[in-house]
Amino acid sequence: MKKYLLILLFILLTALAGCGNESLAEAPDPGVETPYPSVEPQDLRDQVDLSLKPDESGRIMILMYHNIGTEEQEWVRTPENFLRDLTVLYEKGYRPISLRDYALGHIETEQGFTPVVLTFDDGNRNNFRYLDSGEIDPESAVGLLLAFHESHPDFPLEATFFLNGPGAFQQKGTEKQKLRFLLDQGMDVGNHSLEHANLKQTDRQELQRQIGGQALFLKNLIGDDSYPIDLLALPYGGRPKDEALIPYLLEGSFEGQPYHNVAILNVGWHPAWSPYDSRFDPAGIPRIRASETKVDQVGLYNYLEYFDNHPEERFISDGQPELVTIPEARRDRLKPMDDEDKEIYAY
Repeated sequence: MKKYLLILLFILLTALAGCGNESLAEAPDPGVETPYPSVEPQDLRDQVDLSLKPDESGRIMILMYHNIGTEEQEWVRTPENFLRDLTVLYEKGYRPISLRDYALGHIETEQGFTPVVLTFDDGNRNNFRYLDSGEIDPESAVGLLLAFHESHPDFPLEATFFLNGPGAFQQKGTEKQKLRFLLDQGMDVGNHSLEHANLKQTDRQELQRQIGGQALFLKNLIGDDSYPIDLLALPYGGRPKDEALIPYLLEGSFEGQPYHNVAILNVGWHPAWSPYDSRFDPAGIPRIRASETKVDQVGLYNYLEYFDNHPEERFISDGQPELVTIPEARRDRLKPMDDEDKEIYAY
């Protein structure tokens, strides 16, 4: 019996050694590159659903708000009506994007949906207010936006708050905290001039003081040089009568500090051109009054109805930031894109 056990043990050891040798024999030579199957680059056009009728030559609404308050007025939206605005926009397929992304033509809106830009002027306390408890007032603009985004995660938390003067949101001692919070949430702050000045009659020196002075103040308040103060909303919609001064809206300097703006917003009164349209002008972007009082048929709900009746005029995203998708018949609307990292897809 002992003899048979020894023979069996010898056979098992031999078999195991053979397996080990076979594994070594099959191991790849470290000096030889292992070929991998090549992967063809994916054509972004294949990702575009043409049944959604994408058209990125269409127009985009830049909405202008001022106050959130208890009584509806020309420049005041009640919390209930502001939430109604957001709900109607959501249900009609509009999705917020940042003003900067719009101006630079970097649109990532989900395909089949329409970008919209939300802006607030003057930095009033009702835009962003802390309660005595330290919580954000749920009936301030920021509080309402946060709550709506929480219940509608596919409605991006994008808005720009234009600030003038030192009293950002008018709660002394909270200015820096509020600006930091907005930026951390992905929202933006912009320049509304140093003294809410009508720039219509200013000279070159005063124009640069109003714009550059406020840009410098906001930069110092934020304390982060990496965040650009490059969005300007003109108080009262006033722009210099002297055409030679218009370039100073886009760039100039104050106290040795340069400023540069990628978007200059007017007051009204119609939807903005697509950033890919040859008529797009970053120095003169129109806005729509987000109100129902004294809007003279050019308010938010007038244009919502307009786009319902004229869907062919509405910007419909293709969901691909590197593509500009348009119907073939609208190719002539586009500006030259030789210097941009974009590919035109006409169908």
